[in-house]
Amino acid sequence: MNRRIEWQRDDYSRVPYVVYHDEGIFEQEREKIFAGRTWSYLALEAELPEPGDFKTSFMGDIPILVSRDRDGAVHAFVNRCAHRGALVRREARGNAKNHTCIYHRWCFALDGQLVGVPFRNGVAGRDGLPADFKLADHGLQRLRVSSLNGVIFGTLSAEAESLEDYLGPEVCEHIARIYHKPVRLLGYQRQRMTGNWKLYVENSRDNYHASLLHAFLTAFGMGRATQKGGQAMDARHRHTWTFDYANSDSDEAAKAAYASATPDAFKLKLRDPSFLKMRPERNDGLRGLIMNVFPCTIFVHSGNAIAIRQVRPKSAGEHELVFTLVGYADDDEDMTERRLLAANMSGPAGYVAMEDGEAVEIVSAATRTQLDATSLIEMGGKGPLPREFGRGTDLSLRGFWSNYAQFMGIEPAGGVR
Repeated sequence: MNRRIEWQRDDYSRVPYVVYHDEGIFEQEREKIFAGRTWSYLALEAELPEPGDFKTSFMGDIPILVSRDRDGAVHAFVNRCAHRGALVRREARGNAKNHTCIYHRWCFALDGQLVGVPFRNGVAGRDGLPADFKLADHGLQRLRVSSLNGVIFGTLSAEAESLEDYLGPEVCEHIARIYHKPVRLLGYQRQRMTGNWKLYVENSRDNYHASLLHAFLTAFGMGRATQKGGQAMDARHRHTWTFDYANSDSDEAAKAAYASATPDAFKLKLRDPSFLKMRPERNDGLRGLIMNVFPCTIFVHSGNAIAIRQVRPKSAGEHELVFTLVGYADDDEDMTERRLLAANMSGPAGYVAMEDGEAVEIVSAATRTQLDATSLIEMGGKGPLPREFGRGTDLSLRGFWSNYAQFMGIEPAGGVR
């Protein structure tokens, strides 16, 4: 299957279901987005504190190896041996003197250079590599790497703009706000979903569903449409962020607003309400900031939880979601405990993340049989896209598709930007 994407509306308020299921489209995404002129989150410097530390990651479904060399510099490469294409590193993370492929023991230095080939000159005077073979020509395929406040990004494109220009000033500011001081790793959570990667990215940009699907957020005032907050996008609608303020509504106002939608949510009770107590960390009153960076990364600082969600596509119909949970290096025991408690929200059994996974899978199941049918995303209006808006809209989804179409080279005539 390899079908064209036909837009019914030039404002991206109708998205054809074929985009979620066609393997040919997924292959084009690998070339034009993941290996194209985008920057992808790879790792945190806190995950690579010592020389020799490494971590395996992905850019789309392209396997990536991130490595800190003996001088402390961070490098990233495609995790694929130059010889026969085997994975060089199969571990999630570790520490090593070099990177040696298990298949034929080709050895690469921490900076990706090929430094050793068994039987290079043959055995007993026979065979071996040609005389003109040069180790320097066959290192690991290198990525451009840039780090912002300890957050490491990479790109395979020599033509991609700088990381700062790609992210834009607002996203850089928000990353600096969250990662304003050293962090330490608290752990990981993973879940696998049957559904296209873009379904989860849409879900993470879509604040309309948050207090309707997630009764937990509504019941306990952790994210209600009645609270003060909003959404915004960068000038190109490439990235989006959602924010809300703590204690900015009342239970009475919320119950009235949700009376016809989710009235049963307010029947929920917690045996231990201490889970809900947020310890203030700043003076800005923000309870939550969730920021989606195109194509596949979501930065979260919600309550006392700090996390990065990385979407890892596996095929047109399956993806993995990896949560990296962190705290600040100078956190006391009480704050560390609060951050770990907040991890109950995420992961495959999380109070909230479990429902997101179910939403992705039921959309995937219902859209695969009529690929020319479309979604209808008009909450917030049609036509031109604003940069700032409320949380009960589809506007950030249309922003995603506008930017996606540009990267894929499939914009309709007069398409909204």
